[in-house]
Amino acid sequence: MHAAEVIKSIRKPTNLSIDSALLKEAKVLGINVSRSAEVGIAQAVKVHKQEKWLKENARALASSNAYAEANGLPLAQHRQF
Repeated sequence: MHAAEVIKSIRKPTNLSIDSALLKEAKVLGINVSRSAEVGIAQAVKVHKQEKWLKENARALASSNAYAEANGLPLAQHRQF
């Protein structure tokens, strides 16, 4: 899912502090600063959620990996590659 698909919700005006030189350059280039900020924030949220999920599930992942190392993959005999 692309960030643009996620951002079809109600928009809320927000004040942001952005480097003035960067903002000026973006405007000269015709970049939609609001949309670009949304895409960047959406990406940051996605990364944060992924990291949080990995941290919360680290024990289960380690246990599963240890099992597979000790016993092999449960359905390995059915693999065709």
